[in-house]
Amino acid sequence: MLGLIQRVSHADVRVTGHTVGTIGLGILALIGVEKTDTSQEAEKLFQRILQYRIFPDAAGRMNLSLQDIQGGLLLVPQFTLVAETHKGTRPGFSRGMPPEEGKKLFAYLVEHARAHYPHVAAGQFGAYMQVSLCNDGPVTFLLHT
Repeated sequence: MLGLIQRVSHADVRVTGHTVGTIGLGILALIGVEKTDTSQEAEKLFQRILQYRIFPDAAGRMNLSLQDIQGGLLLVPQFTLVAETHKGTRPGFSRGMPPEEGKKLFAYLVEHARAHYPHVAAGQFGAYMQVSLCNDGPVTFLLHT
């Protein structure tokens, strides 16, 4: 499971013109689900996102986590993250989990996150979404479980 995390001052996701998730200061996490992923990988990725120290402390060093600052977490499914891009000019998606299974695992990740952290919003699996954000820094990391 992949999580492309971005420290944001704010972010939102819209589906058919309606906002389905919004956060202030926090992390926008674009989530890619691979064929071999399980609920254990989802739990591990969530913990890493929650505890990854990418927010500045009083000295301006990245020593604080999302949990430390109690910021928002916006989880957005993005199957293109698992694309094979090492050759050619068109991405391949054979590493991605089939849509129905991927939808269930993403839903599990969101459920698990909401059960363990109070500030969680989410995009909609399989929908055409518009994501708006203000990347703070910019600060962006790719986490892989």
